[in-house]
Amino acid sequence: MGVLLDLDHALPDDAGRAGDSAPAARPEPFTLKDLLWPLEREPLLSPAYLDLAVQMARRQGVDPGRILAGLLPAGLRSPDGGIRVFGRGRPRLVSLRSLLSLPPEELAALGELWRAGQAGFCRTARASRDADLCVLKADPPWRTRPAAKTQIALLEYLAARGSSTRGRILKDLGGGAAAALNTLADRGLVEIRCASGQSLPEKGEAFVSIQQGSVFVLTPRQREVFLPLREALLAGRAETRLLFGVTGSGKTAVYLELAREALSRGRSVLLLAPEVALALKLWNDAAATLPEAARYLFHGYLGPAAKESIFRSLAGAAGPVLVVGARSALFLPVDNIGLIVLDEEHDASFKQDEGLAYQAKEVAWYRALRAEALLLLGSATPDIKSFYAARTGKIPLHCLEERAGGAALPQVSFVAMPRDAARRGLLVPESAAALSLAAGKGEQAVILLNRRGYAPVMYCLSCGTTARCPHCDIALAYHKGRERLICHYCGHSVPFPSACSACGGVRYLPLGQGTERLEEDLAQALPPGSGILRLDKDSAGRPGRMEEILSAFARKEASVLVGTQMLSKGHHFPDVTLVIVADADLGLNLPDYRAAERTFQLLLQSAGRAGRGERPGKVLIQTRDPAYYCWKFVQESDYEGFFRHELALRERRGYPPFVRLALLRFSFPQNRPEEAENIAVLGAALRPLARTLGVTLLGPAPAPLSMLKGRRRFHCLLKGRDWDSLRRLYAAALQASRHTRLRVALDLDPVNML
Repeated sequence: MGVLLDLDHALPDDAGRAGDSAPAARPEPFTLKDLLWPLEREPLLSPAYLDLAVQMARRQGVDPGRILAGLLPAGLRSPDGGIRVFGRGRPRLVSLRSLLSLPPEELAALGELWRAGQAGFCRTARASRDADLCVLKADPPWRTRPAAKTQIALLEYLAARGSSTRGRILKDLGGGAAAALNTLADRGLVEIRCASGQSLPEKGEAFVSIQQGSVFVLTPRQREVFLPLREALLAGRAETRLLFGVTGSGKTAVYLELAREALSRGRSVLLLAPEVALALKLWNDAAATLPEAARYLFHGYLGPAAKESIFRSLAGAAGPVLVVGARSALFLPVDNIGLIVLDEEHDASFKQDEGLAYQAKEVAWYRALRAEALLLLGSATPDIKSFYAARTGKIPLHCLEERAGGAALPQVSFVAMPRDAARRGLLVPESAAALSLAAGKGEQAVILLNRRGYAPVMYCLSCGTTARCPHCDIALAYHKGRERLICHYCGHSVPFPSACSACGGVRYLPLGQGTERLEEDLAQALPPGSGILRLDKDSAGRPGRMEEILSAFARKEASVLVGTQMLSKGHHFPDVTLVIVADADLGLNLPDYRAAERTFQLLLQSAGRAGRGERPGKVLIQTRDPAYYCWKFVQESDYEGFFRHELALRERRGYPPFVRLALLRFSFPQNRPEEAENIAVLGAALRPLARTLGVTLLGPAPAPLSMLKGRRRFHCLLKGRDWDSLRRLYAAALQASRHTRLRVALDLDPVNML
């Protein structure tokens, strides 16, 4: 069976087999339905695009229709409109539903008008209203009456999910939200835009401006790396290469020079980043370096109409295009691809777990294979599986060992934190003194704390319990600016202050610190006028706010930028001389075999923000365990040393890249505890088949996050020799669970083990 394959196992013999499989047999019984009317004059989806959907369906064990439902823009999944007919008199609209009852002769006449260009598909007024885009225009706290619960719920909805259409809001919050939406719009807290009127970032039109883009000229070392990559690009066959370059070595310059080469030869380019902020920076650099290219920016924050417009434009594009975007841009209908770049290829954001599950690296590999294109993976801290594939000769490796312009890597020091750091203040005296010194000298500093909100735990002083989410059984985090306690997993929130659910008390003690509290503490500790900005999911919730924050910091309107891991990658601020990692231990103790790798990557990437200009950089990393083995590799910027150490551990313990790994995820409603017995029975039934298939089956056991969104969760960890055996075990689990209330899902090569 031809399926999408994991990159580290994408050997030439796998490449030869992919796509050669026979079509799947039709399920019985099935019903054929007549095709009534085409909505496009030319096919919107090419055979290659449909083949991609089929291959993804086979990998996930689902129908291709479910895959297409996740890939296509909303307007293409459920068209609401009719056929607008021109001719004598005023134009008339024939609804799609009414076509069913038209006599054959009228249908034939309408078909002739369609063929002559006198009839075409258009959306109805209702569809246009549903596409109205509702945009949050004010940061919390919002001036609303406490009793205006629907208004508050709507504001929280937009803050948590970003811009949304009117139709989606009314569907999720109920029809009563319509009046609240109008009231908020009148008060200027929400703006209702015509989604179809949004400025589209295409064909050279700048969409955002964080920093002015850079025009790159390759250094001698960058050109040494570029030339063999150019040769691979021009070879006319599918290839995967890894570009391993230290932070600040100029990987972007190599990407854009390769893009110039591909475009000049009439081939399209996909340039992808794991986060929108990085995609915006790449977009500006591309605009400065390749001003004549037909460019499109695509990411999840665009409105539905903008997404559909870009999708249709690319489907009908006649020449080569440059697409810059986040992982979802990988599914745009771009033809004749010559180059696909995944910048920061190690980032977990390239894997999507919810809804349509996919690993962007696998999809990129398959698209490059079918298009006979070059897939270039770039990172200063590559995924261990990618680097292992390079070290074992499966993919060629190219290295940039030095920073561009001769800048030195920053000096990295580890600072011991006291056990009661949360009570004393998160920054230890050494870090606080270095921060004050940098601010006093007019230099800039970045502080990383990978935990948002004001306090992660609220402790009731009356009864000793913590405020917890009723749907997830997880502590609610206090967000002072929004005056709410919020669950970071399901979004459930309650006003603060509010009575304790256990005793009715209202006296709480905030425990721990998030970015919001750190920002508040720094404002009191730093010299007046220093200026502090914060970048996290909360502060950058409304459209355009992320760009505003980064642009203000680039203009030196603030001395300090505090934020979560959004700050750790890609950003180039030449005046940043100090980076402080406020709590390096976060994430180290998670039940995940990648915990040490992710911490190492986060710290090394964060350290790379310092000293990128003329002045040397300094990095202070605070930890409660200064003797932890990983720190010496971070201090010496020794990726290869860490790689060797971690690889030995994984081989000994049986983890990727030495095995194929998957999670069988089981869940059931929390009010059906009897289903836990069905999971135990199911696990026992799967063991004989697992032994036959050569699969190690561990579990089922409660997931580390045992309840989320009102559902109890259990996991089975699967280790096997090949993907097919893991999928066969999943198929057996689906079959055995047919008569239960269990929800069963397969996560191949899981990134999130929680």
